[in-house]
Amino acid sequence: MASRMGLIGCLIVVVALLNGATAQVTAAGEYQVGDSLGWTVPPNTTYYTNWASSKTFFLGDKLIFNATNGTHTVAIVSEAEYNACTKVSSVFQVQPCCPFGYTPESTGTKYIICTVSNHCEQGQKFSFTVESPAGSPTESPSNSASSLAVGALYAVLTTTVISFLTFF
Repeated sequence: MASRMGLIGCLIVVVALLNGATAQVTAAGEYQVGDSLGWTVPPNTTYYTNWASSKTFFLGDKLIFNATNGTHTVAIVSEAEYNACTKVSSVFQVQPCCPFGYTPESTGTKYIICTVSNHCEQGQKFSFTVESPAGSPTESPSNSASSLAVGALYAVLTTTVISFLTFF
């Protein structure tokens, strides 16, 4: 009886390890836009572009816009509006008291500007690309197939273990 319990314990550990190997967990990141500078008129026109290019953004990540001085806006715009610093009416207000959080809902390139005065022209804008996390449904078919194979292997092994325990 004791040896059977030991065997059962070992099999449970193996099944748990296989299950853990097939699980893919993606933790969402949170980014303070502009780091310690926050969301304000930058010291140069490439500040936010450089900030964004040093990061990799995934679906589920959240960008926090914290105005360190004055009132600013966050406008999610098209590429043409971004390039021309077009003032749009759909904006979010950002004040030192009240940070704004933005979580992109789709992959692709996003364009963000401030529409206050000439802040965009002074560099208070950036674009960034949102990617799918590894293992997501939008990943390439070859990776999806390998995940399916691992899942199938897990199912077969689990069924074998249960059958073994039932008959012995």
